[in-house]
Amino acid sequence: MMEVVILLLNWNSWKDTIECVESCRKLSYANFRILIIDNGSSDGSEKILRERFPDIELIQSGANLGFAGGNNLGISRALDQGAAYLWLLNNDTVVEPSALSSLVEALERDQKIGMVGSKILYFDKADTLWYAGAELDPRVPHRSCHRGLNEIDRGQYDQPGETGYVTGCSLLVRKKVIEEVGVLDDALFLYYEDADWCARAQRAGWKLCYAPRSVVLHKASASLGGMDSPRMSYYLARNLLYFVRRNFPHAFLRAFCFDLFQNVVVMVKKRRWRAAGFALRGMVDFLLGRIGIMR
Repeated sequence: MMEVVILLLNWNSWKDTIECVESCRKLSYANFRILIIDNGSSDGSEKILRERFPDIELIQSGANLGFAGGNNLGISRALDQGAAYLWLLNNDTVVEPSALSSLVEALERDQKIGMVGSKILYFDKADTLWYAGAELDPRVPHRSCHRGLNEIDRGQYDQPGETGYVTGCSLLVRKKVIEEVGVLDDALFLYYEDADWCARAQRAGWKLCYAPRSVVLHKASASLGGMDSPRMSYYLARNLLYFVRRNFPHAFLRAFCFDLFQNVVVMVKKRRWRAAGFALRGMVDFLLGRIGIMR
């Protein structure tokens, strides 16, 4: 059995991380170890997690490096230690016992598969889908979306197969893919870094797949305080443009118009002033070449 390193990125959410670790310890796949990356937490997470899990390695970033930067620390550490597969797993998840073995089985069935993702359900609505693969049309990449989002899970997406992208919430990747295409782009800081990584892997000839027998429950957007977070509006609006320009430059103008309308104009019409303001700020920062953490 190939060794898998599970990367858990923690930022001021030690309770979620503890619950996630406890679920991982029930995994049926035998050859794995957990690596926790604390992303400069200020809530005492590092001390609490070290005391709770003295047998688990924890590395400290020293600052909030975002999803990409924090995970890249873990990726570098895991590769240095000889990991064959790396499982990026959100710390605000709880996994089913067969979640990892089903992902590994998918990779080992086809050596051309570079990344594979789970079926992801809402933690507080375990019959409702958050991710069941993804739809991404290269002609309109700005309209990419999670397949099955908010649908009741009746088994309608229980066929494994290729997918448009794999969400970083639960993404198993081969070491060889990282050696060929590099790590996550930490300039994105938060959002679209997984889609960008997947697009780069596809251009290098790797398949992206969805493994529905791998089931994960996700406390969606817990780290941002919910779906209406101004930070979420900022990063989504800014990074969409970055993602499209880099990977689908032919569609950039359409993506820009879509971004302006959907994330600014529509939000103004709905009187969601803060969301509109932060989205517009994200678009302006993109045009000015400002990337990384929101200043």
